[in-house]
Amino acid sequence: MPSPFMEALRQHMLTRHYGKRTVDSYCYWIRYYIRHAGRRHPADLGQSDVLEFLGFLANHRQVSVATQKIALNALAFLYNKYLHIPLGDLGAFNKANRPRKLPVVLTREEVGVLLGRLRGSTGLLVSLLYASGLRRIEAVRLRVSDVDFDHLQLRVWAGKGNKHRITTSAPELVPALQRQRARYA
Repeated sequence: MPSPFMEALRQHMLTRHYGKRTVDSYCYWIRYYIRHAGRRHPADLGQSDVLEFLGFLANHRQVSVATQKIALNALAFLYNKYLHIPLGDLGAFNKANRPRKLPVVLTREEVGVLLGRLRGSTGLLVSLLYASGLRRIEAVRLRVSDVDFDHLQLRVWAGKGNKHRITTSAPELVPALQRQRARYA
C-alpha cells in the first residue's frame, strides 16, 4: 500500500497533467531514494543526500547515463516543484559512464521477413509502427478518423509530451487500413 506522502505526490503530478509513465517513473525513483536514505522523509534530507544517491547509482548500481538522468529529474521535481526546497547546483555528482550499447538494426530483408509473418490486426499494427514511425501507444490509440487516405497521413493526438503531430502512412498499408475501417464502420 502506498504511503500517504507518495499518494499525494502522485496526485500532484497527475493534476498537473504529467504522463502516466513519467509519474510511475518518478515515483519509482523517489521511493528508491527514500529507501536508500533509511526511509527518512525527503524534507529531512538535502543536496548532499541527493548527490550521494546519484553517486550510488553510478558506482554501485552502475546505471546508464540516461537512467541516472531520470533519477535526477525525479528528485529535482520532488524538491523544486513539490516540496519547494531548492536543491541548488547539483553539478558535482559522480556521473554514470557506462557506455551505451549500439542498437541492433534489422536489414530491410529481415524486416520484410518479420512483417511477412505477421497477419491481421497485429501485422497492421507492427507495419504502422515501422512505416509511420508511430510509438506503440500512438498506434493503439489511432482512430479511423485519424487516417487521411487522400494525403497518406495519420494524425496523432496527445502523443509523447501530450503533443499532436501528423505523420505519413505507407501507400502499401492503405488496403489493410481500409479493410480495418470497414470492419468498424
